[in-house]
Amino acid sequence: MKFKLIALGVISCFFGCKSSHQKANYDAQSGATKIVNTIHYSQEKHLKNIQQLTFGGDNAEAYWSFDNSKLVFQATNKDWNLQCDQIFTMNINEDLSKGKIPQLVSTGTGRTTCSYFLPGDSTIVYSSTHLADKNCPPTPKKEDYGNKYIWPVYEGYDIFIADTKGNQLKQLTFENGYDAEPTVSPKGDKIVFTSTRTGDLELFTMNIDGSNVQQITHELGYDGGAFFSPNGKQLIFRSSRPKTPEEIKEYKSLLKQGLVQPTHMELYICDVDGSNLRKITNLGNANWAPFFHPSGKKVIFSSNHKSKRSFNLFMINVDGTGLEQITFDKVFDAFPMFSPDGKKIVFSSNRNNNGTHDTNLFIADWVE
Repeated sequence: MKFKLIALGVISCFFGCKSSHQKANYDAQSGATKIVNTIHYSQEKHLKNIQQLTFGGDNAEAYWSFDNSKLVFQATNKDWNLQCDQIFTMNINEDLSKGKIPQLVSTGTGRTTCSYFLPGDSTIVYSSTHLADKNCPPTPKKEDYGNKYIWPVYEGYDIFIADTKGNQLKQLTFENGYDAEPTVSPKGDKIVFTSTRTGDLELFTMNIDGSNVQQITHELGYDGGAFFSPNGKQLIFRSSRPKTPEEIKEYKSLLKQGLVQPTHMELYICDVDGSNLRKITNLGNANWAPFFHPSGKKVIFSSNHKSKRSFNLFMINVDGTGLEQITFDKVFDAFPMFSPDGKKIVFSSNRNNNGTHDTNLFIADWVE
């Protein structure tokens, strides 16, 4: 799911993994006094040889193939004749700088989010509303909800498998309501996803053929954007869990309307069966888009806890200690994912966009 930054530090998103995480709605300069086009900030000591992969539109939630050579991602780009997010694949050495359109693998209709390679790298799993409606679903207006930022949880989302040429192969979920945000275990045996099938936004796992669905989380609140640990034994995810009577009332009221308000989220880890659940951040604001470091001992994630006006990448130990800032962008960095071999990282950023609304994909060598 894609978060997006807008004026006055209010956050919005691509909903799906991020939700889940929509079309860009940023303040182009986010309060900056001048446009500074930078690809690599000097403080970013863990990143080397940063390369920009996309060049316009909204590109986010890029995830690696098992063989470290390809990415699957979602994009909205008017130059590609898209009205809302669709799923594409590309080789990491593919040149899109001159307007080349990468391989479309979703249907081109409805809205999509959260895609991931399946074992063998010849098929992908993704979420889409195309069976419910071929048109893009409407985006709610925050003005109708007290000017608060809200995410739509479209009940038309289901989870599908397609091959890397765009042939639609199989539907995995058939429940009423929202089924989305699928990611795949490095072991290649399970998919984790978020669903409203119980009346709340909970995490579930299933086999990669859609069988053996198991509920993982059970507490009130939005649990989503989950990823497996490198050994496939744990899950890291974001959660906004209401506690006070007022928060609970508002959460339930919005969810009945197919909405959530994701401005306060923290990170949780649990075993793949839901046991040993523990909260690892308590930073305030929105902490999300987590992914395990290749060692399995740390987590990289996006956060605006330092400033509501900007999201950057941070690293933290799985016990909640050792917080370290990784990127130093002025607007938005998110959706980090290490390549399976641990040598590279991909992320989405507003850097180097000449003050436009564009969010692009970047890869870099990872330096410990």
